[in-house]
Amino acid sequence: MELIVLRFSSQADSTSGILFEKTDIKLRFLCYTLEDEARVLKVKGETRVPEGTYEIKLRKEGGFHERYTKKYRSFHRGMLHVTDVPNFEYILIHTGNTDEHTAGCLLIGDSQENNTILKDGFVGKSTNAYKRIYPPIAKQLELGNKVTIQYIDHA
Repeated sequence: MELIVLRFSSQADSTSGILFEKTDIKLRFLCYTLEDEARVLKVKGETRVPEGTYEIKLRKEGGFHERYTKKYRSFHRGMLHVTDVPNFEYILIHTGNTDEHTAGCLLIGDSQENNTILKDGFVGKSTNAYKRIYPPIAKQLELGNKVTIQYIDHA
């Protein structure tokens, strides 16, 4: 499974994007995304991951995993963990609404507001998006299939 984050608005405090699944014939829209801003020099918890392709694995430890196990009992199998990002650790795909809810992670949502107007950016209906996109991604990982995510900067 191949996922693509197309970053289309990079502002001083946040980055807005769209998450797609790459299929054999096209890109399938999954949801909107929000991340921290781009920086030349990384600031811990305040910088988006660099453009590139990374593997996603299930992370079955840590605070997020504990909370999501309780919150999403029926389907949670581990956090979607973006691995092998140079100089970054524990990059997850999770719920949240503004760049204040991320420390380099990818927030997902079913609605989005313009981050040129709201400096922290905003994705809404994050839980709805998570409930929809998490199960098929986790299933691929549980089946032993490779899942990658490619971050593409267009802004």
